[in-house]
Amino acid sequence: MDVVSILQKCEAMLTGHFLLSSGNHSSQYFQCAKLLQYPDLAAQVLSIPVQALISQKKEGRIEYDCVVGPAMGGIIPSYEFGRQLGVPSFFTERDDDGNMVLRRGFEVTKGMKIILAEDVISTGKSTLEAAKALEALGGVIVASVCIVDRRTKDAENPFSWEIFSALRQPAVMYEPSSCPLCTSGELPLVKPGSRKKF
Repeated sequence: MDVVSILQKCEAMLTGHFLLSSGNHSSQYFQCAKLLQYPDLAAQVLSIPVQALISQKKEGRIEYDCVVGPAMGGIIPSYEFGRQLGVPSFFTERDDDGNMVLRRGFEVTKGMKIILAEDVISTGKSTLEAAKALEALGGVIVASVCIVDRRTKDAENPFSWEIFSALRQPAVMYEPSSCPLCTSGELPLVKPGSRKKF
């Protein structure tokens, strides 16, 4: 399956001059909501990491009870990953103080094995915040799953568990003070994401 072609077709893979939530700039951005508006295509793309997880489960290398996605970007992927894996799916969200919490009657029991779902993983900050909230309730994080793994080429895994993705596409990022896109002045700086800095 050509994931890049599908993302381009959905206009989920963008090129330009983007301001990331980290404060850095990039020439590429993944707006996975554009993929997720097409359930059939999304199901195809998300099936790639799902099959890897199912294979690992058959080999006895992993067990999982549910999938949890941090709001906003993880809600729909969590649902689809849960559907394909045949386990419950729910989500964490931020409270009024910006802390990631579990609400809406969702429950995590002690020892529950959890897969954390995201649309895109770059720094892993949202995933780590969700993990902290779930671990405080007794949950055990066993894996992360996402559509696009955007960690920079030399970046180490920020988690103590494995990452499964449909596409590994390292981000090219620039410090604002040394961004060649700013220097050229050809493309305006755009902030496409919804997450604020915390």
